[in-house]
Amino acid sequence: MCGIVGAIAERNITPVLVEGLKRLEYRGYDSAGVALLTEQGALDRRRRVGKVSELQAALQAEPLAGRLGIAHTRWATHGAPSERNAHPHFSGQELAVVHNGIIENHEELRERLKGLGYVFTSDTDTETIVHLLEHKLQQLGDLSAALKAAIPELHGAYGLAVISARQPDRLLAARSGSPLVIGLGLGENFLASDQLALRQVTDRFMYLEEGDIAEIRRDGVQVWDAAGNPVQREAVQYHEGAEAADKGEYRHFMLKEIHEQPKVVQRTLEGRLGSDHVLVQAFGPQAAELFAKVKNVQIVACGTSYHAGMVARYWLEELAGIPCQVEVASEFRYRKVVVQPDTLFVSVSQSGETADTLAALRNAKEQAPGQGGYLASLVICNVGTSSLVRESDLCLLTQAGPEIGVASTKAFTTQLVGLMLLTLALGQVHGSLDKALAAELVDELRRLPTRLGEALAMDKTVEKIAELFAEKHHSLFLGRGAQYPVAMEGALKLKEISYIHAEAYPAGELKHGPLALVDADMPVVTVAPNNELLEKLKSNLQEVRARGGELIVFADQQAGMSNGEGTHVVAMPHIHDLLAPILYTVPLQLLSYYVAVLKGTDVDQPRNLAKSVTVE
Repeated sequence: MCGIVGAIAERNITPVLVEGLKRLEYRGYDSAGVALLTEQGALDRRRRVGKVSELQAALQAEPLAGRLGIAHTRWATHGAPSERNAHPHFSGQELAVVHNGIIENHEELRERLKGLGYVFTSDTDTETIVHLLEHKLQQLGDLSAALKAAIPELHGAYGLAVISARQPDRLLAARSGSPLVIGLGLGENFLASDQLALRQVTDRFMYLEEGDIAEIRRDGVQVWDAAGNPVQREAVQYHEGAEAADKGEYRHFMLKEIHEQPKVVQRTLEGRLGSDHVLVQAFGPQAAELFAKVKNVQIVACGTSYHAGMVARYWLEELAGIPCQVEVASEFRYRKVVVQPDTLFVSVSQSGETADTLAALRNAKEQAPGQGGYLASLVICNVGTSSLVRESDLCLLTQAGPEIGVASTKAFTTQLVGLMLLTLALGQVHGSLDKALAAELVDELRRLPTRLGEALAMDKTVEKIAELFAEKHHSLFLGRGAQYPVAMEGALKLKEISYIHAEAYPAGELKHGPLALVDADMPVVTVAPNNELLEKLKSNLQEVRARGGELIVFADQQAGMSNGEGTHVVAMPHIHDLLAPILYTVPLQLLSYYVAVLKGTDVDQPRNLAKSVTVE
């Protein structure tokens, strides 16, 4: 994802901008640039393809200094990675813009602006913003007024930073669907897409809310809300240790990362949702063109990521109407595969360095599309600089941030969100997804962080349930439909960190073998959202109770299930059935965590396991 840094000060802010970009490198990018208002009162810029170090070398060769400036790391969505497509973008020599997000009506704006005499020098959607702003500035004479007038004409998602040689005393910002934070200093102020970029210069931050426009000067900040009213946004003191390198108030990294899920899911969604649809260009410049050709999807992954892929198969076939195969990478890479025509190869990985998944991608790329090979490759990954990201044609970066605990938690839920975005995008492009349902799911996705917070509020309830496992050595996990992979993930978590043997089964398979294991010493954990399979699931659970098995049921609060002898029901927040797999993962993570704590195991570093499996 792209990164923004801006500053206005009484000192040369070039080093601040470059350091800020370095701190945002984790987000993934393909080019970098900086624009400053020089001491001579003119705008100048340096842009380079590749790493921030390339930009830094360019600035050493041709120094650029100033007290007002903006900088950017770009992940290509419109136009290939190139110097002319890199940000900042100029209109003439008096106005510069950097932009995170996607402007959906850029083609319409481009034609209109060409008609007004503007000359375009890039393939980006962003350049339409800077020319539109320049046009408004010519009419209104004030940069803030121009930005307010331009915003209603921009459809899509954006985080913007704007500077003008005409008004050198201010830095402008606007947020819609893409995060921005203002860093507050003494006689200087800053802007960034992530507070991480500014920690070297301040520990006080002001977070812009959806629809906000801000005018940042050296001695103050003025913010207007979406309705155009002046508002005060709270200044927050940052305390070191709130990020991944420190457990903070939590006993283990795993618990901290479980509780970070509302925040990181929000991050993963930001800049990728339109008013009632997914922004397809979030997957890359060629995404819409490639997605239109997709007739099949092959997902390849390992461990937790494989379970995410299994959930996605239900989504892709139900919502997008596209056949989907899911396979464990360690098996896939050694199997002779018959590739269906126009198949999109999708890899899923937290680290982007998983050896088997990477080998599977490389094998897939050896087969040319016209000769029985894959149409294209796409990766859903948490690390923008990883091998899988570099070697795939398309990419969706999750925004889970560093995950320290070996047992994956927040990386899994953000992968599921990414796979749902992929499903909706494919359904939109193919026209196979009902528009009303798409709009409903987009609304539900926006509410998902809140629902996750409600699930986390059941922390103490789940901790109490964990006591049922204190003396147990085996457990069964059951689910139906898309909840079966969630049951698999729950069993994997319990195995990984508590060392209790756990198996997951589709609930309908009980009578085909696993029922023989059920007795009072075999807890049976079940996920039961309120869907069309609920009544069948209830029948399966009666079979467990009849054999003396102890039931732990995570059930929708509207499912009509209640506690009884040997049955412990945890009421879950109601959520759209299609998003239930994401929500129901959370209590299973908490359960495995609290059982492991009771067992006294090393929660964050379980025996025999590594965070990133980079060997066979």
